[in-house]
Amino acid sequence: MTSQPRPFECGGWEMKFQDAATWCFLGSPTLVRLQDGSLLAAHDYFGPHSPHSHDGEEFLSSVYRSTDDGLTWQTVTHIAGAFWSNLFVHRGDVYLLGVSQHYGSIVIRRSEDGGNTWTEPLDAETGLLFPGGPGRTPPCYHCAPMPVVEHGGRLYRAFEDNDPLNWPKGFQSVVISCDAGADLLDAGSWRMSERLAFEPGWARGWDGELGPGWLEGNVVLDREGEMWNLLRVHSEPKVDKAAMVRVLDEGRRLEFDPAEGFIDFPGGMTKFTIRRDPATGVYLTLSNNNTDLAFPRQRNVLSLHASEDLRHWRHVKTLMEDLSGLEWTESVRQVGFQYVDWHFDGEDIIYLVRTAYRGAHNFHDANRMVFARIEAFRTLL
Repeated sequence: MTSQPRPFECGGWEMKFQDAATWCFLGSPTLVRLQDGSLLAAHDYFGPHSPHSHDGEEFLSSVYRSTDDGLTWQTVTHIAGAFWSNLFVHRGDVYLLGVSQHYGSIVIRRSEDGGNTWTEPLDAETGLLFPGGPGRTPPCYHCAPMPVVEHGGRLYRAFEDNDPLNWPKGFQSVVISCDAGADLLDAGSWRMSERLAFEPGWARGWDGELGPGWLEGNVVLDREGEMWNLLRVHSEPKVDKAAMVRVLDEGRRLEFDPAEGFIDFPGGMTKFTIRRDPATGVYLTLSNNNTDLAFPRQRNVLSLHASEDLRHWRHVKTLMEDLSGLEWTESVRQVGFQYVDWHFDGEDIIYLVRTAYRGAHNFHDANRMVFARIEAFRTLL
């Protein structure tokens, strides 16, 4: 059944609504355009009354299709054992890469029919790439829907291992990679880099309530073709910081220089996705730039930002902000436009936003998925 068009008051179109009374929340938006021109999207569910696996962990994702450029969406299927996952197209097929459940195994699925049916990662030959530990014992793999980057004949994707299990201090950065021509479902095609933990001595006074740490890395190439993993940094009480980790030796080694590796990055306290515009060479991100230093975890503003070198970023345009009329403190507490996945789409940018708005319990516990478009984005740069 196809939904009716539902304009969202802060811009775009509402793809999915989940009543907060269910205590089931919407997470991990991911989006891709297929070769037939349709859009495929997915998200997972979290919260105390979301679907849980036999191990008691959040583990379900839903898949949607739009044939009218995001105006309306049809539910395609639900996938058990897929969490924090991203969609990507490779050599004509569509893949879903993430973890099997909250802190689970790294798994990949393939669809050869545009997202209608998917392979099952049952073993090392069918998509079970890196097994997690039993229960919440290491390895405890973690990620967000992040880009898969092809470079030098290999595919790269960032993950983390939360060992010891402690948010955010325990996250260790890793990168997985494989030959672009290999069978992506075969675990033998993939390798994992060494793990790189966040050292407390790097924190420079970032001693907020939960302590410092990094997570939700984003693999990206600089202008010279060097590969980096840019990570979200939990830097409270400081804001808008990210970390640049160098990826070396075809994804085998990771290197971080604390003297130069921390950069000012708009929205560095929240998940972000970076891509480089092939036409202009400019790097872009849609992120939650902080507009009020009194609220380090602020997510009620979403903006487009640009950089020529990955290190220095500028604000281009505010895309979404609270129009509900809430008093500012309540708006920061209750409203979130977050965890955006986005793609270049001709002259435009299309994006999907995990949204907490009008009725959500708080900014984190999203009750909506919103699809939107930035028309003629290059005219803004």
